Amino acid sequence: MMDLTVHREGRANNLSRAKEYSVLLPTFAQLRDPHLIGEAIRARLAETPLSAAEPINLFRLHWHNEAKAVGGQFQSVPNYVEIPPALSGVPCRILAMAGKWFPTGCHKVGAAYGCLVPRLVTGQFDAAFHRAVWPSTGNFCRGGVFLSRLLGAEAVAIVPSTMSEERFAWLRSVGCRMIVTPGEASGARELLEETQKLRTDPSMMIMNQFAEMGNPLWHYNVTGTALAELFEAVKRPGQRLAGAAFCSGSGGTLAAGERLKERYPQAKLAAGEALQAAVMLHQGFGKHRIEGVGDRLVPWVQNVRQTDLVIAVDDADALALLRLFNTEAGTAYLREGLGLCPEQIAPLAWMGISGIANVLCCIKMAKWLELSEDDVLVTVLTDSADLYRSRIEAMEKGIGPYDASQAERDCTLHLLGLKTDQMTELTYPERKRIHNQKYRSWVEEQGKSVEELHTQWERPAYWDEIHRQTDALDALIAEFNEEAGS
Repeated sequence: MMDLTVHREGRANNLSRAKEYSVLLPTFAQLRDPHLIGEAIRARLAETPLSAAEPINLFRLHWHNEAKAVGGQFQSVPNYVEIPPALSGVPCRILAMAGKWFPTGCHKVGAAYGCLVPRLVTGQFDAAFHRAVWPSTGNFCRGGVFLSRLLGAEAVAIVPSTMSEERFAWLRSVGCRMIVTPGEASGARELLEETQKLRTDPSMMIMNQFAEMGNPLWHYNVTGTALAELFEAVKRPGQRLAGAAFCSGSGGTLAAGERLKERYPQAKLAAGEALQAAVMLHQGFGKHRIEGVGDRLVPWVQNVRQTDLVIAVDDADALALLRLFNTEAGTAYLREGLGLCPEQIAPLAWMGISGIANVLCCIKMAKWLELSEDDVLVTVLTDSADLYRSRIEAMEKGIGPYDASQAERDCTLHLLGLKTDQMTELTYPERKRIHNQKYRSWVEEQGKSVEELHTQWERPAYWDEIHRQTDALDALIAEFNEEAGS
């Protein structure tokens, strides 16, 4: 379980900051069900841009925001993209919940909140002393920096040198200190190596999404609940939730699948990864271009016993489709060649590279399991194409102009032509093998205990106890808010 021991001096300093900056913290209950958020807060949100670094935007760290840049309220059904069979090539429904409508344009700000708020309300993180260190391939650190600024706390972003220019521009715009590693956009190990160098400085508080249990706690409670609500809202008579697929990244989003499997016992959970660095599938290593998906390690926060399938996605597929969905020639082909209507095409821009990879995992999963029109698969879109325009421009310069013939080839080869190769349905020994891969990364290199590694595998209640710490956290949050007088 997460340590919720109160450090009184740090908590007192955090309360002072909260009073100074008028910070009110949302509870996990409110993020699961935004209708619990009061009218006074809603009225303030009506005047606040989604992207504004304002404390009131903490109440937008959930999936029910309206698709508005300014003044959006809450809606019952989360924003989502449905992938039509003409595009997916499979008869089952694929629903992808959109992260574009979070502050910072990405759901990772919610996971960052899950990591920060337990330490904030207990005083383990002292905003007057600590610098919050956010190792990330791009989106998690932006979310963490966003949250740090609301408290006037100094933040440090550790990022790979090949991260997209849009992310670098945002971090520069807020004056954030950056430590740039030489790794690729997927270089999770280089990020963790850099954090080890900072641990000797007591002022550095590492918010490690790959190991911080607040990450899966937020996804289990907030993302998992929202996906279930989405399915219940749009399912047709006779349809069942067949499963969910998420690229592993930091491993946190997979906890949403655990929540779904509890509610829908027939559902299966697939973990995706880049083919070029397929650590779960092949114990592989290497470089790839699916930003936000880690490589060469199994995250400490991933409950491997709950993973039913592992699916590798070729980064060439994801990048080709980014271009298909976000160029004039590409959308013209979707309209004229596949017969999609504008209402089906426009939301495709809500998919960033890792979101496209998640959808590709769903398509491969549907083919592997031979799902029908009575089945529904769900996933999430971490961010949108807004954070990858520079990638599209680079492909335009490097590959050449995009035209109708290239659009047809990309759709046929990289989407409709997907095969069920480079994936597997896990047996018990295969799950245990993947779990045991945590040893080198986390016990030998990051100082985790081998006893806890064994406990993760041998005691399922280990994960249940983490997922259900929200009641204790909400009590601490409510007490903090009351004393801060916000």
